[in-house]
Amino acid sequence: MTAAARDRLCLALAAVVLATLVASGIKPYDRLTWFLETAPVYIAAAVMVYTYRRFPLSDLLYVLIAIHAIVLIAGGAWTYARVPLGFWLQDGLHLSRNPYDKIGHFMQGFVPALVAREILLRRGLVTSRGMAAFLSACVACSVSLVYELIEWWSALALGQGADEFLGTQGDPWDTQSDMFSALIGATVAMTLFARLQDRRVAAIAAGRMAPAG
Repeated sequence: MTAAARDRLCLALAAVVLATLVASGIKPYDRLTWFLETAPVYIAAAVMVYTYRRFPLSDLLYVLIAIHAIVLIAGGAWTYARVPLGFWLQDGLHLSRNPYDKIGHFMQGFVPALVAREILLRRGLVTSRGMAAFLSACVACSVSLVYELIEWWSALALGQGADEFLGTQGDPWDTQSDMFSALIGATVAMTLFARLQDRRVAAIAAGRMAPAG
Protein backbone atom coordinates (compact mmCIF):
# COMPACT_ATOMS: atom_id res chain seq x y z
CA MET A 1 0.00 0.00 0.00
CA THR A 2 1.36 3.41 -0.94
CA ALA A 3 1.64 6.18 1.63
CA ALA A 4 -1.05 8.18 -0.19
CA ALA A 5 -3.49 5.25 -0.15
CA ARG A 6 -2.79 4.64 3.54
CA ASP A 7 -3.39 8.32 4.28
CA ARG A 8 -6.76 8.23 2.52
CA LEU A 9 -7.77 5.08 4.35
CA CYS A 10 -6.80 6.46 7.75
CA LEU A 11 -8.58 9.76 7.12
CA ALA A 12 -11.76 7.88 6.16
CA LEU A 13 -11.55 5.64 9.22
CA ALA A 14 -10.83 8.61 11.49
CA ALA A 15 -13.85 10.45 10.09
CA VAL A 16 -16.14 7.47 10.75
CA VAL A 17 -14.84 6.99 14.31
CA LEU A 18 -15.03 10.70 15.09
CA ALA A 19 -18.59 10.97 13.78
CA THR A 20 -19.59 7.92 15.85
CA LEU A 21 -17.91 9.38 18.92
CA VAL A 22 -19.61 12.76 18.55
CA ALA A 23 -23.02 11.15 18.01
CA SER A 24 -22.53 8.91 21.04
CA GLY A 25 -21.66 11.88 23.24
CA ILE A 26 -24.79 13.89 22.48
CA LYS A 27 -26.97 12.06 24.96
CA PRO A 28 -25.27 8.98 26.44
CA TYR A 29 -27.05 6.86 29.02
CA ASP A 30 -24.53 7.87 31.68
CA ARG A 31 -21.99 10.64 31.03
CA LEU A 32 -19.30 9.29 33.38
CA THR A 33 -19.58 5.79 31.93
CA TRP A 34 -19.37 7.21 28.42
CA PHE A 35 -16.14 9.02 29.26
CA LEU A 36 -14.57 6.01 30.98
CA GLU A 37 -15.50 3.58 28.21
CA THR A 38 -14.32 5.85 25.39
CA ALA A 39 -11.07 6.93 27.10
CA PRO A 40 -9.06 4.15 25.38
CA VAL A 41 -10.12 5.60 22.01
CA TYR A 42 -8.53 8.95 22.83
CA ILE A 43 -5.35 7.31 24.10
CA ALA A 44 -5.00 5.02 21.07
CA ALA A 45 -5.69 7.90 18.68
CA ALA A 46 -2.99 10.04 20.27
CA VAL A 47 -0.44 7.22 20.08
CA MET A 48 -1.26 6.44 16.44
CA VAL A 49 -1.04 10.09 15.40
CA TYR A 50 2.31 10.44 17.16
CA THR A 51 3.80 7.32 15.54
CA TYR A 52 2.04 7.53 12.16
CA ARG A 53 4.98 8.72 10.06
CA ARG A 54 7.74 6.91 11.91
CA PHE A 55 6.03 3.54 12.26
CA PRO A 56 2.83 3.23 10.21
CA LEU A 57 0.80 0.13 10.92
CA SER A 58 -0.66 -2.17 8.30
CA ASP A 59 -3.98 -1.22 6.76
CA LEU A 60 -5.48 -4.34 8.35
CA LEU A 61 -4.64 -3.03 11.81
CA TYR A 62 -6.01 0.43 11.13
CA VAL A 63 -9.34 -1.08 10.04
CA LEU A 64 -9.51 -3.40 13.06
CA ILE A 65 -8.57 -0.62 15.48
CA ALA A 66 -11.37 1.53 14.03
CA ILE A 67 -13.86 -1.33 14.50
CA HIS A 68 -12.65 -1.82 18.06
CA ALA A 69 -13.09 1.90 18.71
CA ILE A 70 -16.69 1.76 17.50
CA VAL A 71 -17.36 -1.23 19.78
CA LEU A 72 -16.04 0.80 22.73
CA ILE A 73 -18.02 3.89 21.74
CA ALA A 74 -21.27 1.92 21.51
CA GLY A 75 -20.60 0.45 24.95
CA GLY A 76 -20.04 3.93 26.30
CA ALA A 77 -23.15 5.40 24.72
CA TRP A 78 -25.63 2.79 25.95
CA THR A 79 -23.47 1.10 28.65
CA TYR A 80 -22.49 -2.48 27.85
CA ALA A 81 -25.52 -3.97 29.56
CA ARG A 82 -27.90 -1.97 27.32
CA VAL A 83 -26.42 -2.03 23.82
CA PRO A 84 -29.21 -3.04 21.39
CA LEU A 85 -27.00 -5.49 19.50
CA GLY A 86 -26.49 -7.34 22.78
CA PHE A 87 -30.23 -7.60 23.37
CA TRP A 88 -30.70 -9.02 19.86
CA LEU A 89 -28.04 -11.63 20.58
CA GLN A 90 -29.57 -12.34 23.97
CA ASP A 91 -32.98 -12.98 22.42
CA GLY A 92 -31.64 -14.90 19.43
CA LEU A 93 -29.36 -17.14 21.47
CA HIS A 94 -31.69 -17.38 24.47
CA LEU A 95 -29.09 -16.04 26.88
CA SER A 96 -29.72 -14.91 30.43
CA ARG A 97 -27.95 -11.55 30.02
CA ASN A 98 -26.85 -9.01 27.44
CA PRO A 99 -23.56 -10.43 26.04
CA TYR A 100 -22.28 -7.26 24.35
CA ASP A 101 -19.52 -6.82 26.93
CA LYS A 102 -18.08 -10.17 25.83
CA ILE A 103 -17.81 -8.78 22.29
CA GLY A 104 -15.89 -5.86 23.74
CA HIS A 105 -13.55 -8.13 25.66
CA PHE A 106 -13.10 -10.41 22.65
CA MET A 107 -11.92 -7.36 20.71
CA GLN A 108 -9.76 -6.40 23.69
CA GLY A 109 -7.80 -9.59 23.09
CA PHE A 110 -8.11 -9.75 19.31
CA VAL A 111 -6.80 -6.31 18.35
CA PRO A 112 -3.98 -5.85 20.91
CA ALA A 113 -2.65 -9.32 20.01
CA LEU A 114 -2.33 -8.35 16.35
CA VAL A 115 -0.80 -4.99 17.27
CA ALA A 116 1.77 -6.72 19.48
CA ARG A 117 2.55 -9.31 16.80
CA GLU A 118 3.14 -6.68 14.15
CA ILE A 119 5.46 -4.67 16.38
CA LEU A 120 7.39 -7.74 17.54
CA LEU A 121 8.00 -9.02 14.01
CA ARG A 122 8.58 -5.74 12.23
CA ARG A 123 10.98 -4.49 14.89
CA GLY A 124 12.84 -7.78 14.82
CA LEU A 125 12.29 -8.34 18.53
CA VAL A 126 11.53 -11.99 17.79
CA THR A 127 12.14 -14.04 14.66
CA SER A 128 10.00 -17.10 15.39
CA ARG A 129 6.37 -16.82 14.29
CA GLY A 130 5.40 -19.24 17.05
CA MET A 131 7.09 -17.18 19.75
CA ALA A 132 5.54 -14.02 18.32
CA ALA A 133 2.10 -15.59 18.59
CA PHE A 134 2.70 -16.69 22.18
CA LEU A 135 4.05 -13.32 23.31
CA SER A 136 1.29 -11.46 21.48
CA ALA A 137 -1.35 -13.50 23.29
CA CYS A 138 0.44 -12.75 26.56
CA VAL A 139 0.34 -9.03 25.77
CA ALA A 140 -3.38 -9.20 25.00
CA CYS A 141 -4.09 -11.04 28.25
CA SER A 142 -2.02 -8.46 30.13
CA VAL A 143 -4.08 -5.67 28.57
CA SER A 144 -7.24 -7.44 29.74
CA LEU A 145 -5.77 -7.85 33.23
CA VAL A 146 -4.90 -4.15 33.47
CA TYR A 147 -8.40 -3.21 32.31
CA GLU A 148 -9.95 -5.39 35.00
CA LEU A 149 -7.70 -3.73 37.59
CA ILE A 150 -8.86 -0.32 36.34
CA GLU A 151 -12.46 -1.45 36.78
CA TRP A 152 -11.64 -2.56 40.34
CA TRP A 153 -9.96 0.75 41.17
CA SER A 154 -12.91 2.63 39.66
CA ALA A 155 -15.30 0.64 41.82
CA LEU A 156 -13.29 1.52 44.91
CA ALA A 157 -13.08 5.19 43.99
CA LEU A 158 -16.62 5.72 42.71
CA GLY A 159 -18.56 3.20 44.76
CA GLN A 160 -22.10 2.80 43.46
CA GLY A 161 -21.34 5.22 40.65
CA ALA A 162 -19.13 2.62 38.97
CA ASP A 163 -21.92 0.07 38.47
CA GLU A 164 -22.58 1.05 34.85
CA PHE A 165 -18.86 1.02 34.05
CA LEU A 166 -18.39 -2.43 35.57
CA GLY A 167 -21.40 -3.89 33.76
CA THR A 168 -21.32 -7.16 35.69
CA GLN A 169 -25.09 -7.63 35.44
CA GLY A 170 -25.01 -9.60 38.68
CA ASP A 171 -22.53 -12.20 37.39
CA PRO A 172 -20.02 -13.12 40.14
CA TRP A 173 -17.67 -14.57 37.50
CA ASP A 174 -17.79 -11.56 35.18
CA THR A 175 -14.11 -10.69 35.62
CA GLN A 176 -12.96 -14.21 34.83
CA SER A 177 -15.25 -14.55 31.80
CA ASP A 178 -14.11 -11.14 30.53
CA MET A 179 -10.48 -12.22 30.61
CA PHE A 180 -11.36 -15.56 29.01
CA SER A 181 -13.13 -13.69 26.20
CA ALA A 182 -9.95 -11.69 25.64
CA LEU A 183 -7.93 -14.91 25.51
CA ILE A 184 -10.32 -16.31 22.91
CA GLY A 185 -9.96 -13.12 20.88
CA ALA A 186 -6.17 -13.32 20.99
CA THR A 187 -6.23 -17.00 20.02
CA VAL A 188 -8.54 -16.35 17.06
CA ALA A 189 -6.31 -13.48 15.93
CA MET A 190 -3.16 -15.59 16.05
CA THR A 191 -4.64 -18.65 14.36
CA LEU A 192 -6.86 -17.09 11.69
CA PHE A 193 -5.39 -13.67 10.91
CA ALA A 194 -1.61 -14.12 11.15
CA ARG A 195 -1.08 -14.92 7.48
CA LEU A 196 -3.33 -12.08 6.36
CA GLN A 197 -1.38 -9.73 8.60
CA ASP A 198 1.89 -10.96 7.08
CA ARG A 199 0.59 -10.14 3.60
CA ARG A 200 -0.51 -6.65 4.66
CA VAL A 201 2.85 -6.00 6.32
CA ALA A 202 4.57 -7.11 3.10
CA ALA A 203 2.42 -4.57 1.26
CA ILE A 204 3.92 -1.81 3.43
CA ALA A 205 7.42 -2.79 2.32
CA ALA A 206 6.29 -3.08 -1.30
CA GLY A 207 4.79 0.40 -1.14
CA ARG A 208 8.04 1.84 0.18
CA MET A 209 10.05 0.17 -2.57
CA ALA A 210 7.69 1.27 -5.34
CA PRO A 211 8.92 4.20 -7.47
CA ALA A 212 7.39 7.58 -6.61
CA GLY A 213 4.66 8.97 -8.85
